[in-house]
Order: sequence, then C-alpha cells, then structure tokens
Amino acid sequence: MNEKIWLSSPHLTGEEQKYVKEAFDTNWVAPLGPNVNGFEQEICNYTGAKSCSVLVSGTAAIHLGLILLNVKQDDEVICSTFTFSASVNPICYLKAIPVLVDSEKDTLNMCPEMLENAIKDRIKKGKKPKAIIIVHLYGMPSKMDEIIAISKKYEIPVLEDAAEAIGSTYKGIQMGTMTEIGIYSFNGNKIITTSGGGALVSNSEKITKKTTFLATQARDNAPHYQHSEIGYNYRMSNIVAGIGRGQLEVLDDRVKARRANYEFYKKELSTVKQITFTNEPEGFYSNRWLTTILLDSYETREKIRLALEKVNIEARPLWKPMHLQPIFKNYPSYTNGVSEDLFDNGLCLPSGSNLSNNDLERVCDSIKNCFN
Repeated sequence: MNEKIWLSSPHLTGEEQKYVKEAFDTNWVAPLGPNVNGFEQEICNYTGAKSCSVLVSGTAAIHLGLILLNVKQDDEVICSTFTFSASVNPICYLKAIPVLVDSEKDTLNMCPEMLENAIKDRIKKGKKPKAIIIVHLYGMPSKMDEIIAISKKYEIPVLEDAAEAIGSTYKGIQMGTMTEIGIYSFNGNKIITTSGGGALVSNSEKITKKTTFLATQARDNAPHYQHSEIGYNYRMSNIVAGIGRGQLEVLDDRVKARRANYEFYKKELSTVKQITFTNEPEGFYSNRWLTTILLDSYETREKIRLALEKVNIEARPLWKPMHLQPIFKNYPSYTNGVSEDLFDNGLCLPSGSNLSNNDLERVCDSIKNCFN
C-alpha cells in the first residue's frame, strides 16, 4: 500500500515545544497567560490589526463577532453559499436567518452583483440585513473594493471570515483586517495550526475587549462571581497559544510552500486540457491554502478523485453549497449556478506545506494516468 498523501496535514517545526514547555514549567495552563498575550500581539504584528482575542475556534470567533454586530433573533445575515457550514452555523446559534448568496468565477467568492441584488430584495421585502459574512475561500481574497463599497452604501457591516486566508493579501492589505471584524482559524488542517483554535481581530480595541469578556463567561468586575450578560467558554488556553506562537514564526514559509505547490501542479498538469486553475486577479495574493482545479465535467472529477483514492491520495470535492444542504435549504438564497458548477466540477488537491516533490509528482502522475 502506498503511503498516505493527505489533503492538508499539520506541519510542526519543533519550535512550538519551547513555548509549550514554558507554559508547563511556569504552571500557566489556564485560558490566560504569557503565550495568550504573546500570540495576540504577534497576530497583530503580522496582520496589522490593532487588537486581537484568541479563542477556541474560528466558529466561536464568528459567533462572538455576530453578537458584537448586534445580530439577534430573526435578524437576517447575508453569507456566502459556497463555503463550509461553520460560516453559517453561528447565524443559527443566534436564531437569526442566513441569506445565502452565490459566487463569481474569478475568485470563487461571493459575487458583489449578487450581493447587492440580495440586499435590495431583502429591503424591498421589509427586512434589511443586519450583517454580511464574506468568506475568502481556499485563501483567495474576495473582491473587497466592490464589497466594501456595497457595505457602505447600504450601511451594513461586514465580518471577514478569513479562516482559510491568514497570510493572503488584497492590494497589500492582510485579509481579516479590511472590515470592522475579521476572524482566523487555526484548526488542524489550516496553513498554521494550534490543533484547534481561532482568533477575532479588529481595529477597535473596544470590540476585542468585549470579545474576551464574552469568551470568559462574561464575568463582571467584582470580587465574587457576578454575571450581567450571557457568556461563553471560548477562550484559548495558554498551552494552545504556545503552539500558535511557534507556528506563526514560520507562516511566511508555509505560504511560500503552498504557493509553490500550486505552481508545481499548474505546470505539471498544463497538458491536461480537461483541467483549469483559478488564477489571481491583479492585486490579489492568495496563500493557496488549498490548490483547487476545475474539470470539464462531474464525471471527470469523480474519475480523478476515485483514481487518487485508490492509490491512497486524499482529494476532496469543492464545498457543497449551503443552499443545497438539507439543514439550510429552506433559507432565502440568491443563486446564479456558479457554486453548483464549482461543486460538481471542482476538486481540492493535496496542498500541505510538508509535501515532498515525490509526493507532488505522485499526485500529478496519478492524474495524468486517468487520461492515458
């Protein structure tokens, strides 16, 4: 049996252990401590965000972000339909209503034209959306100039779901920092990982202070346990933050490696006419968290996916749109067919920063063999 090639496995350096050891040696094993403070400051230093709160997951960050945008029961929140369910679930935690908007073909992210059409229609129906969640899929920035212009025009705040996009930039600006609230994920499959974890960043220290307050059970400033608001157990631990500090030190190297994977695949598979790649528009810089390819048909996609599976190589279809998911199918949606085509014809290739040239060649040879 061939050795398994994973889609996106964790890539540790060993440097993480010095921060974790320090946490053990000093008995800082709580959801506060030097690593938590250090990780938050280092995220700000890297991204240019003014403040940060590190949390147990990117999902928790979206949940708290929506609370801070004052989303309540029966409010409507616009979200990309072409995403992972974690982008949409927190809307439902608040008993608000997801309004799902389709993609454009240049970046695979939310289509600004469809976004404005959805806003106009919701207002016409008497329900102005409370917020917009924009997702930078697979590390590719969204069309932020257009989206921010629409946000300002209709006075609807934007939460940037940059779970997959730390290290990506739009016209030189780090993703997650272009709007009032941005979030990152450090899940095990992300470009850097804390095993599980996330962060909320903002240019408002007031927002991140409130985030941290809510994430630590909303305990009031009193000598006893007193609570005036509902709180959550969402704070990142000092041990996990230590892993993050070590990982953040090599983020630029990880981006470089993943972008090199993309270039390798693009060059080696250029002779396969059934395959196309998503290129970066001018001013867009993707961390290429995952390399995605588009095939000429669903049948070709499945032929490749199953052939790779047979030789122990993990590949995965692009996200199944939320408007096709059983749990979300009855919510309002504004679709143009793009996300459904992407789901039918798209495939994520192994993209880890720890892949060897031999691994990449094995993937490419397996794909080429499908057409020989």
